[in-house]
Amino acid sequence: MPPDPNSSARRRLDALWARGTAFLGCELAIMGGAMSWVSERHLVAAISNAGGFGVIACGAMTPALLEAEIAATQALTTKPFGVNLITMHPALDDLVRVCLAARVGHVVLAGGIPPGGAVRAVKDGGAKLIAFAPALVLAKRLVRSGADAIVIEGSEAGGHIGPVSLNVLAQEILPALRDVPVFVAGGIGRGEAILAYLEMGASGAQLGTRFAASEESIAHPRFKQAFLRANARDALPSVQLDPRFPVIPVRGLVNPGTERFLAHQAEMVRRFIAGEIAKDAAQLEIEHFWAGALRRAVIDGDVEQGSVMAGQSVGMVTAIQPVAEILAELVAQACAALAAREAPAS
Repeated sequence: MPPDPNSSARRRLDALWARGTAFLGCELAIMGGAMSWVSERHLVAAISNAGGFGVIACGAMTPALLEAEIAATQALTTKPFGVNLITMHPALDDLVRVCLAARVGHVVLAGGIPPGGAVRAVKDGGAKLIAFAPALVLAKRLVRSGADAIVIEGSEAGGHIGPVSLNVLAQEILPALRDVPVFVAGGIGRGEAILAYLEMGASGAQLGTRFAASEESIAHPRFKQAFLRANARDALPSVQLDPRFPVIPVRGLVNPGTERFLAHQAEMVRRFIAGEIAKDAAQLEIEHFWAGALRRAVIDGDVEQGSVMAGQSVGMVTAIQPVAEILAELVAQACAALAAREAPAS
């Protein structure tokens, strides 16, 4: 049973994340993380319809595909939602134009420092710009360049990650950045954690892993079952074998494919040392190993050889729940913690 919106604890929670809800235009300042192949029309609409803020993961979509995905999402919800664009996408400018033409109110630029042209286009088009910051100095720079809100994502998150935990990022950034709303992400699975970051100065939170295993997620049943079986220590970053061949860290569930990747790296290093392959070609072979692996896991259900991206909060996924139930549970946990403080000491 969700907390009474008129209860003292719920009113206090609403006051704590009022800046976030006002910015997003929704009831709960909980954003859905943009997960490729997962954060599509059904999950995004479900999050927004339940009071949160869904975000479409554009990923490698073409402008035409993104246009169709936005339209399909708008057919499922009248509530606000955002679109996450990767800054390295070769058609970034066209993707921004698609978002603006469809009257998407919030554009998230992720995967690198947003180009000035894209920032100006988003701002001039009347949308709000959200950017990711892995350090305080960059967060301040992004705000100066036009970001309307910042997401700080810790290394506990699933998928591509930075080196610093959310616990440290929050202590570094939240007390020092008050100009814009700041949303926290990475390893969050319970309402008490959201509450703690709100009290530190966050305006809201972003969750991915719990929503990936929701009923509305189109992920394959085997993908969701892998989440149910896993615990935090099963979600590990990809390992780099040789510093001469960098590997972008990606957090996911360890499986036989992970072991094959290590063997593949070792073989490329051996061939390079033996003069059988050029360094650039070996690097490309390493980078291409996981090509298509996320889709194989999410859509085809190949959780043995596919890339099962998951955050360390995966241990808190104990059931396949509707999105509305997940959000109600998070709110109830936060309110229970607040109510406990109000209860008279026995």
